Amino acid sequence: MSSSGEIHSVSDILERLEELAAEGPRVNGGALVRAFGSRSYGPLLMLPPMLEISPLGGVPGFASTMAVVVALVAGQMMFGLECCWLPRVLTRGSVPSAKIRRASEKMRPLARRLDRWFHGRLRKLTRGTAVRAAAMACILLACTVPLLEFVPFASTAPMVAIALFGLALLVHDGALMVAAFAAAAAAIVFMAIVLA
Repeated sequence: MSSSGEIHSVSDILERLEELAAEGPRVNGGALVRAFGSRSYGPLLMLPPMLEISPLGGVPGFASTMAVVVALVAGQMMFGLECCWLPRVLTRGSVPSAKIRRASEKMRPLARRLDRWFHGRLRKLTRGTAVRAAAMACILLACTVPLLEFVPFASTAPMVAIALFGLALLVHDGALMVAAFAAAAAAIVFMAIVLA
């Protein structure tokens, strides 16, 4: 992580998670918001999909809970709020630190690849109207997750698209933002096929 403590990459997110896991036996939602929420919406949009895609995603109801978090974060992003707020019922919930560490370890190789591939291109597409459009897309995708949760691995499709939006905002990569919109469209088509 950079010396300033700012989060600029996927690896930085994992480092911050590991720091939180080292502080005690469990990590609660409030600690996650304090660790990520004051810096940017990118990490907060990436974190729920990363956790859902990890082994934690196998816990019944976990994907839907992460979808609620995404919708709340994206809604605040859409209205341009600087500080992210989550209700106490979500911030009080906690996850065992050991599971956080295991999930982080499994995500490390992917994080290194993502950090190597993506960097600031077409930065204009990561500001203003594009950010609000991304927020709306994330809300729509989050609404599909509860419908897909009962189909094995199906909720991963919208969560991957959400993670791409978060990554695009994190690294200010407009080309990745375009890819995220394409992934969102593909996820919606996938949902229509699965639920047809």
